[in-house]
Amino acid sequence: MILSKSIIPPGFILVAILIMLSSAEVKALPSFARQTGMPCSACHVQAFGPGLTPTGRNFKLYGYTDVSDDRTKFIPIAGMIRGSFTHTNNGQAGGAADRFGPNNNATIDEASIFYAGRITSKIGAFVQGTYDGVSNTGALDNTDVRFANYADLAGSRFVYGVSVNNNPTVQDLWNTTPAWGFPWASSPLAPTPAAGLFIESLGSQVVGATVYTMWNNLLYVEGGGYTSLPRNVQQGIGTFDAGQNRIDGGAPYWRVALQKDWHGHYGAIGSFGMRANANPQRILGTGTDQYTDFGFDATYQYLANPTHIFEVNATYVREHRDLNASVALGFAEKKHGSLDVVRVRSGYTFRQTYSLNLGYAQTSGTRDNVIFSPDPIGGSLAGKPNSRAFTAEVSYIPFGKSTSVLSTLANLKLTVQYIHYFQFNGGFRNYDGFSRNAPGNDTVYLSGWLAF
Repeated sequence: MILSKSIIPPGFILVAILIMLSSAEVKALPSFARQTGMPCSACHVQAFGPGLTPTGRNFKLYGYTDVSDDRTKFIPIAGMIRGSFTHTNNGQAGGAADRFGPNNNATIDEASIFYAGRITSKIGAFVQGTYDGVSNTGALDNTDVRFANYADLAGSRFVYGVSVNNNPTVQDLWNTTPAWGFPWASSPLAPTPAAGLFIESLGSQVVGATVYTMWNNLLYVEGGGYTSLPRNVQQGIGTFDAGQNRIDGGAPYWRVALQKDWHGHYGAIGSFGMRANANPQRILGTGTDQYTDFGFDATYQYLANPTHIFEVNATYVREHRDLNASVALGFAEKKHGSLDVVRVRSGYTFRQTYSLNLGYAQTSGTRDNVIFSPDPIGGSLAGKPNSRAFTAEVSYIPFGKSTSVLSTLANLKLTVQYIHYFQFNGGFRNYDGFSRNAPGNDTVYLSGWLAF
């Protein structure tokens, strides 16, 4: 793809602004680094999250409570802002979103304030409040409040805890589940495939509690459940969506994983899932739909030499759908269907400063001419959810290491991301029924992500 000269200046302006911000004197610290006294690179593979090292996973496992001796009275407050520029091969008639043009858009993606760290010696929290620069709204974002403790029995350590959170998998330790999977940031102004998993559609609209244990740093087991927050609560925290499905009763969630760290080679395999009955678009009186998600994941990290870090992640999720209520309401054509999602990422990081990530994502499933109907850009002429995309991402993280100029005072990530679609919403040519081709949604995304 060749970018026209007209799209370059806004991107450079955004990057320049973020570099100036990062070079100013910053009086607030990234809260986890400030609490522990360790640089970001101790817990994050790229010295900037959310990709975790074994140290980072243990910090989360123990409830965000680890602290250096002289920092017990520290108040764990942090901030974050991410700005971006988006170019797609073809523009979007009528604008990429309200207040935005058809193409070549610059925006503040989000700005967040966090309470993130220790509350007591055994209780910690990650609570995020976010302003969305595209929708111009604010809301309670990812939240994970934990109690954690441990016991040493017969030469083995049992870590156990409770997580109360508002997004299934936000409490997870691995970067293979929906909340923290790759890509870690993507354009809010580019078209995205229509089909999505139920388990990844619930963020900030539910509340759940899970109990977990890690045995001997080897076997992890977690179980619990979620339910939808009441309408007035969702309205109060800015997350209400009238078209969102409502969980009927409780939805069980489970997670198991095996991990091993040997001489700098780290590996993990696991499974996770959720089962829920839901009222489509919150409509009562026609029964419920049922969703059952089974996920399988694997992680490998080479961490023996911090100069050269290699990673491979893979996730497969199978979703079974029984859409009795949706069919009765005319929202779906078929009562029974499925969705299959595959995501694979490989990454290389040099000196925890320069990184290259390559990702492949594929969605396929049951044809449904009502759920997936023709519509400009977001529709499907074939009535299928099938999409396939390749993502290449290059990042530069100048700070966050023990030898950095700013050390733990601030962190910055500059990223160039390119997404190419081999298939979009069931087709390649004229996939939406209105003459748009899948590569028309190919996206160049420039972002600057500052934490302080």
